[in-house]
Amino acid sequence: MSFPHLLEPLDLGFTQLKNRVLMGSMHTGLEEEKGGFEKLAAFYKERAAGGVGLIVTGGIAPNMRGRLAPHACQLSFPWQVSKHKIVTDAVHEAGGKICMQILHAGRYSYHPFSLAPSKVKSPITPFTPSAMSARQVNNTIKDYASSANLARKAGYDGVEVMGSEGYLINQFISSRTNKRTDEWGGSYQNRVKFPLAIVKAIRDKVGKDFIIVFRLSMLDLVDNGSTWDEVVELAKSLEAAGVSIINTGIGWHEARVPTIATSVPRGAFAWVTQRLKTEVKVPLVATNRINTPEIAEHIIASGQADMVSMARPFLADAEFVNKAAANQSELINTCIGCNQACLDHTFSMKRATCLVNPRACYETEINFVPTTNKKRIAVMGAGPAGMAFSVYAASRGHEVVLFEAKSEVGGQFNLARKIPGKEEFNETIRYFTNQIKLHKVDLRLNTKLDAAVLKQEKFDEVVISSGVVPRDLKLAGFDDPRVVNYQQVLNREVEIGQKVALIGAGGIGFDMAHFLCEKESSTLQPDKWLKQWGIDKEYQQAGGLTDEAEHHPSREIYLLQRKTSKMGKGLGKTTGWIHRSVLKQHEVNMMTGVSYEKFDNEGLHIKVGEESQVLAVDNVVLCAGQESNRSLVDEMKATGLPVHLIGGVDVAAELDAKRAIRQGAELAMSI
Repeated sequence: MSFPHLLEPLDLGFTQLKNRVLMGSMHTGLEEEKGGFEKLAAFYKERAAGGVGLIVTGGIAPNMRGRLAPHACQLSFPWQVSKHKIVTDAVHEAGGKICMQILHAGRYSYHPFSLAPSKVKSPITPFTPSAMSARQVNNTIKDYASSANLARKAGYDGVEVMGSEGYLINQFISSRTNKRTDEWGGSYQNRVKFPLAIVKAIRDKVGKDFIIVFRLSMLDLVDNGSTWDEVVELAKSLEAAGVSIINTGIGWHEARVPTIATSVPRGAFAWVTQRLKTEVKVPLVATNRINTPEIAEHIIASGQADMVSMARPFLADAEFVNKAAANQSELINTCIGCNQACLDHTFSMKRATCLVNPRACYETEINFVPTTNKKRIAVMGAGPAGMAFSVYAASRGHEVVLFEAKSEVGGQFNLARKIPGKEEFNETIRYFTNQIKLHKVDLRLNTKLDAAVLKQEKFDEVVISSGVVPRDLKLAGFDDPRVVNYQQVLNREVEIGQKVALIGAGGIGFDMAHFLCEKESSTLQPDKWLKQWGIDKEYQQAGGLTDEAEHHPSREIYLLQRKTSKMGKGLGKTTGWIHRSVLKQHEVNMMTGVSYEKFDNEGLHIKVGEESQVLAVDNVVLCAGQESNRSLVDEMKATGLPVHLIGGVDVAAELDAKRAIRQGAELAMSI
């Protein structure tokens, strides 16, 4: 498939973008690391060389009190320009364009000096902000303009003004957070004076030949958010004030609606950008869960937007645009929206990277240089770790033979992709399957690797990535055929009744509950998904939410855990709340502090504290973790060959593809 609309240049008058692809803003954590701007330059340079039309950096504060965290990056002083120039020079050398995002966190700041329109605490941050004085409001406007001017001196092609996601500008716009009674509060016209004054001040400072992107919250997804008429009014005013591009913002960070997780349908919010297309002439950018050139092409070709913004897809694959241009979309390493190595890292104050591409943000540290000592390597197990190692090692010039006992590659991903909302895992299997072919890995399906095979063929080293097996529980009655493990259920080897108890409430338990509750994945049915989460495409209420979301429980399920801690505590930092919400929608009974006694014809006998109960269930599904599949490790080591363990066979914690793929990459780099 070709992508003529996606790859068409966009004329902004004073400058031209080579295509319709905007790399959306992501905070990587490199901004604050020692020597981080050199690493950041390498990161952005690869994306520029990979064909991106316009890059937008992670958020940079215009002043100290606008920082996201105490030591977060800001651009306020001339002496800070030089380190930014390292980045812009690298991008321009690769033929790209780059804008710096100016972000004032407002009440979302993780420090005690935060400022906001009013003294209204955020539900997701620990500090209550101080209300800005009129003088501080005016000074902040000047700081935005000054930061933009310094960005221009640093070589940026423009700036993006972050006016969405619930940060400071959004806080001024919304009556939810703006309780002021002066000229900056009250009526909508007063509340939008702040963003308009910022844009005008920037335009006056930088002149006409400088890109100004405004990230406009088109769908707040919170109570007391903007109405559609207000969104349109502000968009028209921003156009008149001189913005070059309007980028779509979806949802505040405190919104209880998922907006970018893997369970969100592809392009689920392009409709709101399309609504604005008839109201303004300035180019509009569609955002959120656009992760393939096919969906991006459709959005532009169908007139929903003039550009598409993709952020995490460029963590997954720096060559995304070049591969699309070469009609090789099957070779793109697709973002699966898991958030595990990007946003979860960012919100834990770690360097961001990517589950499916461990080189992301490590471009100066993880590289697969051609080997000078070619080896023949046997790999046991074609799960995420085994596939990653095989591809990366073969790319260096090693001869790799990948043995897989089953008839397909993928390992645990073949189970994960069966969970509603995790269909994207298919893409990772597709990517590695094609990379295995591209790098001429000798893949042997339906073939077990053992010591006899090693004796028959000459190998220099052995890599064992044979994964995990479900953990069994030895309790009375648990040999009953009605007691099964999660793999049997996902592989549809057993029939499951209407009343089910799940033992184990980690990621596997939550996934199993979702699998049993949702007969048809709403992720593959965008309109159904919008109704499930109470999102109104007709935009009849402020914020774009409906009064009632649609939920239809289909089974009676008990999700049980031994620990007394919060259910799902170990789930992803940015996605755990989504999993809990889904189970609540399906009315799953979540019980903590449970001890298990036996299973019989009455059901599952448990104790919660000192109270004994019998859950009259048809089935018990064991989701109590897994154990390393080490059945042949000692046999392999006895051959005398160097043996390496990666993935679940090394450490069998909760299913951890992030660690497995990274281990494969690191071993391939060093072997």
